[in-house]
Amino acid sequence: MRIAVVAPSCPLKREAAEAVEACAAERTGVQLVIHPQCFLSDGHFAGTDRQRLAALREVMGDPSIDAVWFARGGYGSNRIAEAAVWNLPPAALAKSYLGYSDGGFLLAALQRAGARVAHGPIPQDVLREQGQAAVERALDWLVGGADHSVEGKLNGPAFAFNLTVLSCLLGTGIEPDLTGNELLIEEVDEEHYRIDRLMFHLTGSAAVRRCAGIRLGRCYVPENDRPFGSDEEAIVRDWCERSGIAYRGRADIGHDAGNKVVPFPVRC
Repeated sequence: MRIAVVAPSCPLKREAAEAVEACAAERTGVQLVIHPQCFLSDGHFAGTDRQRLAALREVMGDPSIDAVWFARGGYGSNRIAEAAVWNLPPAALAKSYLGYSDGGFLLAALQRAGARVAHGPIPQDVLREQGQAAVERALDWLVGGADHSVEGKLNGPAFAFNLTVLSCLLGTGIEPDLTGNELLIEEVDEEHYRIDRLMFHLTGSAAVRRCAGIRLGRCYVPENDRPFGSDEEAIVRDWCERSGIAYRGRADIGHDAGNKVVPFPVRC
């Protein structure tokens, strides 16, 4: 099995690439193909929009590649997401795609196009504490669809997104169709008042109100200059109650090494 790594957002650190290659090398029949574009730099991004899009389209269209793994998050995949799924070659829909955080823009676009996608750990995660376990979990899912890699609390088909990314997706041409599906959300580096504001936007969306319910993953919240008065779970519960969306408890996802895989429903 050949797994291509591309960086639609920010550059991949070389030490992360080397560590993930070592993990993959221990598996029989698995070849990790890290695209040179992962190490490009153009300001904030792993190369220009054109370079990042070209690398992604190259591996998507390559029949010898079985899966595409987004190298890391950061910011930037939204700038190429719609173009990435324009007039897809048949080989692109025969692959699996894995990522999270900023990669959620591409997951949404690819799922709408009919691809098999999932939220889950990325190569850069290997540099986190216990990050090798996260990478092993991702490889287990990419290679064999391992059940132990998947979030175990799901009640049927589900989507998983970073809260800020999902808020930015709403109302766009790649907005996910959440109808009848669970929605898992997580957040990092946003104060409680910002989470509250994001939940106002999220639960006010007709698209989100059609979901089967919301589960809250882990949130890593910086200290604000004044206490908000409630934590992230209380905030999410409150906005779910206000909007009539079922709150279904916690989810085992987040910006950490414990992040579990959440396969999206395949759209015909």
